[in-house]
Amino acid sequence: MAAQTFTWIFLAALAVATATRLWLAHRQVRHVREHRDRVPETFAALVPLAAHQKAADYSAAKAPLGVLDILIGAAALLTLTLGGALDWIASQWSRVFEAGGTAHGVALVGSVVVLLSALDLPLAIYRTFVVEARFGFNRMTPALFAADLARQALLSALLGVPLLVLVLWLMQRMGEQWWLYVWLAWMGFNLLVLTIYPTFIAPLFNKFTPLADAQLAARIARLLARCGFRSQGLYVMDGSRRSSHGNAYFTGFGGAKRIVLFDTLIARLAPAEIEAVLAHELGHYKRHHVWKRVALLFAASLGLLWLLGRLIGEPWFYAGLNVESRGTAVALLLFFLVIPLFTFFLQPLTSLYSRKHEFEADAYAAANADAADLAQALVKLYQDNAATLTPDPLHSAFYDSHPPAATRIARLQQLPAAA
Repeated sequence: MAAQTFTWIFLAALAVATATRLWLAHRQVRHVREHRDRVPETFAALVPLAAHQKAADYSAAKAPLGVLDILIGAAALLTLTLGGALDWIASQWSRVFEAGGTAHGVALVGSVVVLLSALDLPLAIYRTFVVEARFGFNRMTPALFAADLARQALLSALLGVPLLVLVLWLMQRMGEQWWLYVWLAWMGFNLLVLTIYPTFIAPLFNKFTPLADAQLAARIARLLARCGFRSQGLYVMDGSRRSSHGNAYFTGFGGAKRIVLFDTLIARLAPAEIEAVLAHELGHYKRHHVWKRVALLFAASLGLLWLLGRLIGEPWFYAGLNVESRGTAVALLLFFLVIPLFTFFLQPLTSLYSRKHEFEADAYAAANADAADLAQALVKLYQDNAATLTPDPLHSAFYDSHPPAATRIARLQQLPAAA
């Protein structure tokens, strides 16, 4: 009876989450289209109607891909679980490796990851070479796309396979408290990646060169001195090689911190606006947002691994998903395939938490640069990236990690000028 009950709970969760996501996507497109022909009052003097309409059309063009992604994801989950595909894949690998062993587990997890990635690939190709190209954003060639894909696959294997082997070994050898050891290993892995990313991983995909503009570099150096921030360097990234979208970010921690500016951002923004954008990014560091998010991630992962530790020995967990195979890899796969259905409605809370950090970083920028410059920079970025100025409020509350444009600009206009 427990297995049958869990089957119905799983189906209900899948139906509700899928229906909600489709409903939110529909609301977003409808709301954007309804406001397509009028620039919001906050931006009336700043954004031309043609740019506003382009942003609306861009949002609407991306929506069908989002809907397909939702439907394909739901179908893949049903096929792997109740449809018996996970059992079939496990049985095929048991002809090569001992069932339940580490090699069998790695092969099983790897097969599912490759399968799900293959399902996403046509959407990624269409998104890049049709939608992004239609709106003038894509600068990626098919050769570069294929090279990126190969590099990502190789990097995932080099980092992911050793981690998976360690996780499976810990699950098999550490008794009932295995979840705690796996959590410690997961924390160590994430901290390692944060440390090596700026120096070893990011350069595999992009070229990073020291900022050549001496005046801009001096301006940024004065900002860093005012904020008491030390970094390993200030770099320009060749973002224009793949896209015309612009951005800036800080990466790494400790002695490995780097400041990175997209070349497209430098080409578009004035020096004062770049300074204000960097002041915002500095705000994330000075308000410890990175560490707060890392702590939240680690706390959530600890809770989830503890929960998996309670479920791994329960027959109804497997039977309820129509999976006859057993083993640590099967349990790990099932859990992380299914758990997003039950955590979906927590997403508005994580989005709210992220938007709170954005407001705090804006306030820090206003205290150390110029709020008007940051507002002007954001308007340019909204326009250049074709970000809609009129998102559906409910869709935004669910998904958006940044505040809606109108709300954010209004907040900036109310902040006191830097001393």
